[in-house]
Amino acid sequence: MPKVPLQKIVAHCDKILRTAEIGDYDGAVNGLQVENSGAITRIAATVDASLATVKLAIAAKADLLIVHHGLFWSKSHPWTGKRRELLQLLIENNLAVYSSHLPLDAHPRLGNNALLAAALGLKNLKPFFFSHGQNIGLKTSAKISRAELAKRIERATGVKPKIIPGGKEICTRIGIVTGGAGGELKLAATEGVDTFITGEGPHWTYALAEELGINVFYGGHYATETFGVKALATELSKKFKLPWEFLDHPTGL
Repeated sequence: MPKVPLQKIVAHCDKILRTAEIGDYDGAVNGLQVENSGAITRIAATVDASLATVKLAIAAKADLLIVHHGLFWSKSHPWTGKRRELLQLLIENNLAVYSSHLPLDAHPRLGNNALLAAALGLKNLKPFFFSHGQNIGLKTSAKISRAELAKRIERATGVKPKIIPGGKEICTRIGIVTGGAGGELKLAATEGVDTFITGEGPHWTYALAEELGINVFYGGHYATETFGVKALATELSKKFKLPWEFLDHPTGL
């Protein structure tokens, strides 16, 4: 079984994802979040780092877990109860954790937004949705009915999207930001789209979408963000000749 130094994999990820250059939420902690003894033989990928997905990674005999939503978003202490159990499992099972949030959303080849756009058949994409110092989404011009776009989203994600029909039946300026960008409808509208595809948003965005005259598709936070971790794990598998698998743990949100 091949063994690859953890730091070699981390260095490659940090380079291609531009981890140090892409801005993010203060608590995101992009990059290596937990190290192991230093060698990797098997990779697992999942959307969210949690006690449940760590247990799945251990069952899969992985020693590196690639995630989009990492372990740390705010102060994460004390390490008691379930948090202690999580820490103990990571250490006892020699499991490293690498997390990439906005760097993975924004990546032009491996990113959630680029891959969802490709799955929807959208082309001639341009940068969109300025956040934390850079554009993280994509937009394009097209002529697609709301019904057809809903079908494409369901085919791409496996989840039927929730639709706010605030705009016209034919979508002509479409923007994509996977995950939880629904609260930023005004920003999307300001940047010129009449249709906004994201994962989820607050209740009040229904009325706001109607006021702004914009169609909104909520495809699911989880469902719209499985693409990036799969692509990154595939990239690492090819480069370092390591096996990998996706650990599906859907939230339904």
